[in-house]
Amino acid sequence: MHPVPAPEQPGELIARLRAASRTGRPRSLEWRTEQLTRLRSLLQEHTDALAEALFADLHKSRSEAHAAEIGFTVREIDHLLENLEEWLRPQPAAVPGCPAGSTAYVQYDPLGVVLVIAPWNYPVQLLLVPVAGALAAGNTVVAKPSEVAPACSALLARLIPQYLSRDAVAVVEGGVAETTALLAQRFDHIFYTGNGTVGRIVMRAAAEHLTPVTLELGGKSPVFVDRGTNLADTATRLARAKFANAGQTCVAPDYVLTDPDTARGLVAEIARSVRRMFGSEPELARGYGRIVNLHHFDRVVRLLGSGRIVLGGRHDRENRYIAPTVLADVAAESPVMREEIFGPVLPIVEVPGVDQAISFINDRDKPLAVYGFTAREEVPRRLAEETTSGGLVLGMPMAQVLDPGLPFGGVGESGTGSYRGAHSLAAFSHLKPVLDVPMRPTGPVG
Repeated sequence: MHPVPAPEQPGELIARLRAASRTGRPRSLEWRTEQLTRLRSLLQEHTDALAEALFADLHKSRSEAHAAEIGFTVREIDHLLENLEEWLRPQPAAVPGCPAGSTAYVQYDPLGVVLVIAPWNYPVQLLLVPVAGALAAGNTVVAKPSEVAPACSALLARLIPQYLSRDAVAVVEGGVAETTALLAQRFDHIFYTGNGTVGRIVMRAAAEHLTPVTLELGGKSPVFVDRGTNLADTATRLARAKFANAGQTCVAPDYVLTDPDTARGLVAEIARSVRRMFGSEPELARGYGRIVNLHHFDRVVRLLGSGRIVLGGRHDRENRYIAPTVLADVAAESPVMREEIFGPVLPIVEVPGVDQAISFINDRDKPLAVYGFTAREEVPRRLAEETTSGGLVLGMPMAQVLDPGLPFGGVGESGTGSYRGAHSLAAFSHLKPVLDVPMRPTGPVG
């Protein structure tokens, strides 16, 4: 029997990836497109295995696994492959004030070795989309999947070395100890998706090496529903966004702000939408997810006492099931309003109108998204100009993630930096100016 080789230590692993980066090969368009194409093949050739792992970890249906994870990531890679050559062309720059004959351009330079730390709620998409962006930018990558989604973590750790160059991407599995050991190393960029508590730990560790970071966090994304809005359509779109992945989505609507009359009609329409989506018993619907573990189950269940349950409320700890739930009579400072819910519970906070809704939003941390439903022309302008958030979306919560051309990211407590498409190239590169001044006299000589 051959002895099993000892696992590679973080320092050794990073040194190997840095050596590969310094060869210059990852800078070439050929290398970048080859790695992206291989990553695309991994997703397409192992769709069934990935869907099974997502079901094991989160009870995701096959359709949701494809739409939000596998197919989503393939579309992102296709967008990168289609546009990468054009994006990488040096951009000429004007040179006013420089000696006559000078020329300049600006180019994207790879940063080097990137660490990507992924969360558990979308364990395929939120690992591989940043990895794809880092590879497109010409970097080598350490990928850290979440141990809270163990089936996906193990599968990706097995598949990635089969498809991507060993000198392009290394996968490190594990929990807090392994992540802490990685954060003690010097990277050229750290990309973290998760919560603000760990985000602060990541930023402190990065500061030791002056390493730039992208933090994709969460927060309580509000929805303003204006009086006079079509409540049937609003409820359908709101329920789809809120209850997908059992509410465990960073850009999910967290709570609703609306007036008392609209609130009553909205609750009735959400109930109808839930029945259409999941039937009268969502627990039996294959398309309805589960809370990822008992810790998060217990945390979400504790929030149910923050208001009057007007829809759902049923829960089963053994199966980690919480029904799609709506809470009414929710006080602004109740427990459900003090933390990101990250579960299938939708509080409704009553406000007289848009003035009070804007004040309510602005009195709290800047959210990852603000959502609005209105038939009035002035309300979108006011939400855009009078609130601050990672993004503003009108008419369809979470639609902002569908377009790879839009930057995705937060602000303040909801994150720093953005990515997707060309914005990933910017996130994982240094925009370097190159100036060429001619070596000839610029004036009379002696």
